[in-house]
Amino acid sequence: MKILALDGIAADGISYLQERGFSVDRGPSQSEEELAQILPPYAALLVRSGTRVTDRVLARARKLRVIGRAGVGVDNIDVMGAARRGIQVVNSPCGNTVAAAEHTMGLLLSLARNIPRADEQLRHGRWERKTLGGVELAGKVLGILGLGKVGTAVAQRARAFEMKIIGHDPYLCGDKVRGLGVELLGLRDVLQRADFITLHLPLTQETRHLIGPELLALLKPTAMLINVARGGIIREDALCEALKAGRLAGAALDVFEEEPAVKNPLCNLDNVIVTPHLGASTGEAQVRVAMEVAKDVAGILRGQPPLNPVNRPVNGVCKLKSAIL
Repeated sequence: MKILALDGIAADGISYLQERGFSVDRGPSQSEEELAQILPPYAALLVRSGTRVTDRVLARARKLRVIGRAGVGVDNIDVMGAARRGIQVVNSPCGNTVAAAEHTMGLLLSLARNIPRADEQLRHGRWERKTLGGVELAGKVLGILGLGKVGTAVAQRARAFEMKIIGHDPYLCGDKVRGLGVELLGLRDVLQRADFITLHLPLTQETRHLIGPELLALLKPTAMLINVARGGIIREDALCEALKAGRLAGAALDVFEEEPAVKNPLCNLDNVIVTPHLGASTGEAQVRVAMEVAKDVAGILRGQPPLNPVNRPVNGVCKLKSAIL
């Protein structure tokens, strides 16, 4: 059985499959048209976030049995379309947890202490300490939206900075996060009380543009917003307006609704820190997610049940697994 691996899947995952007798072809990210042309001979497809697997592509993939997403988010895959065609979708929900949590903390600290602006100014010969005063994390309220693997990892790290942690997650009860020192509240309460807000939600119909004008208006003017989850959760035009008007002190964004975000107006604001979707971009994380998804795909092709199912193709009906990043 042939496997197609795109988007720079780490070599460790490729080797794992080859050592078990699978034929693996590797390639870069593909457009919809390109993927529709090359996919028909393959029984399995491995992708990261660079390639979109649409229903049109799936209609051509007569031999396809499984799609493996090396990472957590599956918004680049038509999961329901795959289920209708009997195609299993799996992801690797654990491999990039540490990388995403650490990147979140890096952006949190960078916002609080104006680190990118200070670096840029000094490199241009400007020593302007008075304009770069920051705030301490100790004693501040961190609001976490989505307390899955990444959200709880951020909470653990924020405790070391002596932050007070509140959170919102409609799928959890208080007992599951009480040991982390997280107070569960309603969404609006979290936004109104937090000094820093960090997002760890999947992109779904319910979360798309969740953070729009109405909810942004609840934030303190001194608050700062961090998103290392998925582009599209925030309405970017509303965020841009709030930042320009001084209704929000700052934001740090690793993900955008349209990527590459080289022409995004948010990138031109002094009170915004931007990174090009680096949340899972560590060598360690890429190896872990590649190995995790390779093992699952290999097992499925050999008739074993999925380890990390995103959908469950049953009699042509798509049953989706709810997921929090």
